[in-house]
Amino acid sequence: DVPDQKYLCSNCNNVLKKALQTLCGHRYCSACLSWIVRNNKNAICQKCKEEDLSTLSEGSLLAEERAFGDAAINKEISELKVHCVTLGCSWSGIMKNFEEHQSLCEYALIPCHTGCGHVVMRKKLADHLENGCVNNVTMCQKCKRSLSSSEYQVRTFLYTTFFFFFFFFSQQNHSTSLINKDGCRFSEVGCSFRGSKEKIKEHEKTAVGAHMLLLLQHIKQLKASLCTAAKAANGFIPQSALNVNENKLHVFENIVAVLNKEVETSNLEITAFRRQSELDQNIIRGLELKIAELHRCLTQKDAGLSSLHKSLLFSEQASYDGVFLWKITDVGRKLQDSVTGRTVSLYSPAFYTAKYGYKVCLRVYLNGDGTGKGTHMSLFFVVMKGDYDALLPWPFRHKVTFMLLDQNNREHIIDAFRPDLTSASFQRPVNDMNVASGCPMFLPLSKLQSPKYAYVKEDTLFLKCIIE
Repeated sequence: DVPDQKYLCSNCNNVLKKALQTLCGHRYCSACLSWIVRNNKNAICQKCKEEDLSTLSEGSLLAEERAFGDAAINKEISELKVHCVTLGCSWSGIMKNFEEHQSLCEYALIPCHTGCGHVVMRKKLADHLENGCVNNVTMCQKCKRSLSSSEYQVRTFLYTTFFFFFFFFSQQNHSTSLINKDGCRFSEVGCSFRGSKEKIKEHEKTAVGAHMLLLLQHIKQLKASLCTAAKAANGFIPQSALNVNENKLHVFENIVAVLNKEVETSNLEITAFRRQSELDQNIIRGLELKIAELHRCLTQKDAGLSSLHKSLLFSEQASYDGVFLWKITDVGRKLQDSVTGRTVSLYSPAFYTAKYGYKVCLRVYLNGDGTGKGTHMSLFFVVMKGDYDALLPWPFRHKVTFMLLDQNNREHIIDAFRPDLTSASFQRPVNDMNVASGCPMFLPLSKLQSPKYAYVKEDTLFLKCIIE
């Protein structure tokens, strides 16, 4: 069926593949959005332009990190009814099964993998390889002719069958059979292998070369013994008999020679397979390197996302009116860390005196610092490097008020100071932040931890800073 408009990509107008929805509400294929952003600086959604130019907003600006996967529409698309358009194929089903069908469709046209240049239907590839592929040939070592795969297999089979038929059934004057139920059929020529029928079959498949050598050795011995016997008989053996045996021996030798060449050909094929395996291993190593590179890229993107997440948290916590409330949790653990030196001090999130004002933060030593170390909680004010420092008057001269809030709203601890205009702490920052300045003896620890007060409640305290 003709798909609904909501299933179509806003760029290529085809059915969405790995659909992403932008902030403006339009959908793109993942690859299409990536291509647009990569090739267009400050790309604007084409659909937004077509609908109404007056409605363009920041949401119409396209960026991969501003789009999200549309799982709902992807699921609907995977259930769409489709059919194969390849001529002759009658397959129909749903979208999520279509790619699998494409890789198996018998009517699909595919290039021959031997590189002969032909494009054939998948179901006719085997017939092409057997009868029409110019690259799928093998050189016969006996007649030096190029044969198709099927011709070569038939000829090899006939050679092998003829040899075994001739060898096992021409020796009619043997008193015992060459086939031994408990041993290899080549035991008559020196093979000592014995075992079950299954093991014997496996042995005979894997020991062809060794059996050929045994046969050749046996034939030479037989030839030598016949010649010796002929000489010893001094003419009593008929010449015709000797000629027959000589002819048989020549036939045996020729057959063994052919089979040896077949073994050599097999060895060459094995060598070719090993080389191909090495090439495959190189390809695999290349893919592993690509995967490692992709993993590195993903790690970088994860780091970028982490940075964006921190920026988002900062934006949520930042204050722009000179009033900042700092909530500190796990006070007991953090105080112990301060005592042991594991984490001596804590920095608050940054805040601003105004939207385009000074950037500042607080620094607290729960176990004290300087003159208050071990006896008091120390609280300091820090001027940080900001985006608008070039437009602000220096040194910093605003009054700073600290408050430790009593969570029962009875007795807040309040301290204030005006900046020393000669101190480096209040000059325009050169580094990320100036040296902290404030109250090293802000509150005795005995009072902070006393049950009479509610400065710490449910292991949480609140510090407030007001900049006039």
